[in-house]
Amino acid sequence: MDKTTGFEDFGFGKPPQPYWMASIEATEYPVLDKDIKVDIAVVGGGIVGITAAYLLKQENVKVAVIEADRIVQGTTGHTTAKITSQHSLIYSNLINHLGKEKAQQYADANEYAIQFIERLIHEKQIDCDFSRQPAYVYTQSEKYIQQIQDEVDAASSLGIKAHYMEELSLPFNIKAAERFDDQAQFHPRKYILALAEEIPGDGSHIFEQTRAVDFHEGQPCTVITEEGFKVTAEKVIIATHFPAYGSSGYYFARMHPERSYALGVTIKEKFPGGMYITAEDPGRSLRFTPYNNGELVIIGGEHHKTGQGPNTNAHYKNLIEFAEEIYDVTDIPLRWSTQDYTTLDDVPYVGNITSKSPDVYVATGFRKWGMTNGTASAMILRDLIVKGESPWAPVYDPSRFKADPMVKNFVTTNIDVASHLIGDKLKRVSKDSDIKPGEAKVVIHDDEKVGIYKDKKGRIHAVNITCTHMGCDLAWNAAELSWDCPCHGSRFTYEGDIIEGPALKTLRTDDSIKFNP
Repeated sequence: MDKTTGFEDFGFGKPPQPYWMASIEATEYPVLDKDIKVDIAVVGGGIVGITAAYLLKQENVKVAVIEADRIVQGTTGHTTAKITSQHSLIYSNLINHLGKEKAQQYADANEYAIQFIERLIHEKQIDCDFSRQPAYVYTQSEKYIQQIQDEVDAASSLGIKAHYMEELSLPFNIKAAERFDDQAQFHPRKYILALAEEIPGDGSHIFEQTRAVDFHEGQPCTVITEEGFKVTAEKVIIATHFPAYGSSGYYFARMHPERSYALGVTIKEKFPGGMYITAEDPGRSLRFTPYNNGELVIIGGEHHKTGQGPNTNAHYKNLIEFAEEIYDVTDIPLRWSTQDYTTLDDVPYVGNITSKSPDVYVATGFRKWGMTNGTASAMILRDLIVKGESPWAPVYDPSRFKADPMVKNFVTTNIDVASHLIGDKLKRVSKDSDIKPGEAKVVIHDDEKVGIYKDKKGRIHAVNITCTHMGCDLAWNAAELSWDCPCHGSRFTYEGDIIEGPALKTLRTDDSIKFNP
């Protein structure tokens, strides 16, 4: 296997960091250190978990949020933070494949989420850089013109303020675009952390650095932490981005993970406002946010399946080239990447984790649109728990299955997983363990594949690269200095610790695979 270098070798002076995390301090909620009992246990402290816990607390329900790291530092802390019902070109497909009624539910849920966020910000006077902005999907390719026209017609038929355009205030020509009016953007951490402050107290809690590693369904349900403490609850919400539990729901086979990238750049020009995304690949996304008495332009794109593709630093390089082609870039102070899961029909799974699990709920598979879908999910879960029903629940139902187009996507997704689960085991790897500082490679050691990374001080970090979720071989991510799973998206540090799931166990790093090349 070829050696892969780290971010320093691509001219990047420091590791990636999202603007949302660089601009506000981390939280310090306590670690769970005893058994507790609540009405609802929420596993995961992102936009879904915190919003759902906040809403349930308003219903006089005792909740406990359990977060493996710090709240709002996972996918929610790595977003581009567009609050929009414009989710690429989706509504024409929804109408064609799921029907007008369910497409309307999806549109209504996401449009209402925008209003809900705005109302809450005003009511609580949350300073989070919220502003209403139009959202655009544009194309520079002839092949997408008709699709954009169809999307405008479909969205308009669902009551969305959608318009067809042939020019934009961007520094390049386009073939066509759609515009959604009355969309929005914000600083997600400032908003969600304000909601989080209202959760603890009166029997409700937020626990950080508390990893849930086991779960027992029943009456009541029990969530067990890495330290062996138990959270007993009548119902459980799994809001961990990818559900580590619920294997009978086959979520590992019904979603695939993708990584995408973002730059925070400053430019001499005045950004025209609005939020933009391409219809075609390679994806390009643009928006701005207030920054140091000026503007930070967020340029995103370059999505690819997790654990697959070339050196991941190349994606940042491609975005830098794009930025410098269209703007006079004065600085690139920040860059980051994120991971998203896409379902078989592009609609998230929200509701009971399986049809046979009335007390366990899930919200997952938001693609790149977690701000509105995550908020809508929290409202759906609140309504299902408190009222027993939600007007938007049918389109999001995790137990749905429709042959068109889901069977084709199911087969495609799982052929890809199988190719890595089996094919990667047969790949030849180097027996040469020579490695330079900042490099990583896979070698054979005592008849097993070992991933080794040499840090800048010359210290070797060796791990077994078999993913602890379902046994796929991990791939090196040079941009993030991590080992990533190409099958289901689990990611680990070069020391073997979990960055994100669905894996629940760290990589093996015992003495038998520690060596000094």
